[in-house]
Amino acid sequence: MLSKKTKYGLKALSFLASQKDKKPVQIAEIASHENISQKFLESILLSLRKTGFLGSKKGKGGGYYLLKNADEILMTDVMRVLEGPIAMVPCVSLNFYEKCDDCPDENTCAVNKLMLKVRDANLSVYRHNTLADLIIT
Repeated sequence: MLSKKTKYGLKALSFLASQKDKKPVQIAEIASHENISQKFLESILLSLRKTGFLGSKKGKGGGYYLLKNADEILMTDVMRVLEGPIAMVPCVSLNFYEKCDDCPDENTCAVNKLMLKVRDANLSVYRHNTLADLIIT
């Protein structure tokens, strides 16, 4: 299940991407428009800033803004920052692989086979979508 952090992060990024003038947007405006707790949104936007998706400007006219064009922001990158590993179990993760303690042989594990398919399907969707694809016009 998608975490609220990821859901709200996607909503906030989409809101910023939909801004015509690309000027910084205050947290309060994003929170109000997307119906997100401002305090929770602050921590989400901070992590997106620290990982290079957003820039911020302090003072009058300040707020958050995208550092790249929306069509350059891949959903694989966003999902990994907000949600963590894309794989549902560590034994099929591409970036965070770990052998499962309770599994003697991944090659004969039914769960492993299914989770490989789920991972690949999710990756296909994320790799073929950018932030620009989420914007409703």
